[in-house]
Amino acid sequence: MKTNILVAVGAVIICIISGCSSNKSSLTYFEDLKNNPDGEVTVDIPQLRVAPDDALLITVNSEVPEASAPYNVPLFNPQARATNTYNTAIAQPSYIVDSKGYIQMPVIGVIHAAGLTTGELAAEITSRVSEKITDPYVRVELLNFNVHVLGEVNKPQSVKVEKERFSILEALAAAGDLTPYGDRSTVLLIRQEDGKNRYHHLNLNDAELLSSPFFYLKQNDVIVVEPNNIRKANARYNQDNSYKLSVISTIVSASSVLASLTIALVAK
Repeated sequence: MKTNILVAVGAVIICIISGCSSNKSSLTYFEDLKNNPDGEVTVDIPQLRVAPDDALLITVNSEVPEASAPYNVPLFNPQARATNTYNTAIAQPSYIVDSKGYIQMPVIGVIHAAGLTTGELAAEITSRVSEKITDPYVRVELLNFNVHVLGEVNKPQSVKVEKERFSILEALAAAGDLTPYGDRSTVLLIRQEDGKNRYHHLNLNDAELLSSPFFYLKQNDVIVVEPNNIRKANARYNQDNSYKLSVISTIVSASSVLASLTIALVAK
């Protein structure tokens, strides 16, 4: 009888310790690659496309500056003024894509921009400008390529992207990487698509992410790094070492119970 009680109490302690250790999480990325010294992943790089409400900087140049100057005078746009993309002091030719996907440029008129890459839109504008000036050069730049990184990262922030190809790893690096409490197996990506907010769960431990259509980000993507089980279990504590202290406390308490039972049994 005494032996059975001791075994039962010991089993409880082992279960408690095992339960605590099961909350441990990996701090590495792409764990499935660690046994492969070399390799390659085929990546289909998605092209960034203009969407409604995007802010575009469009400049037209040519060998004769006077000829291209009329195309660089921004039209009055209250929405652009409100978002600081309209600046009369420097005559910055920036435009807001309307809800139907159109912009209106001087001389050219209305152009449907939504759904085009910046290169495709530049080519369309070049084609129209070429009707009146020789060898124009058109540059289209997306001004509002921002991604937002929240949750268990060291520096949650909105990241202004200066290029058109920007990966989720670059976004996490800009936010100071994940904290030790970030769950790498389920990172939430929220993306505006077809007028809806769609969400996707990404696994940073799985190398398949490298070839995923969500590896490269789009404008206004939101990344939320969820807390792991350790953070969830210890949310009531403020100190980083609270998890270790709770485990030690549990072991000490269980050991005290075991000692008390042992003394009581021996006394009988």
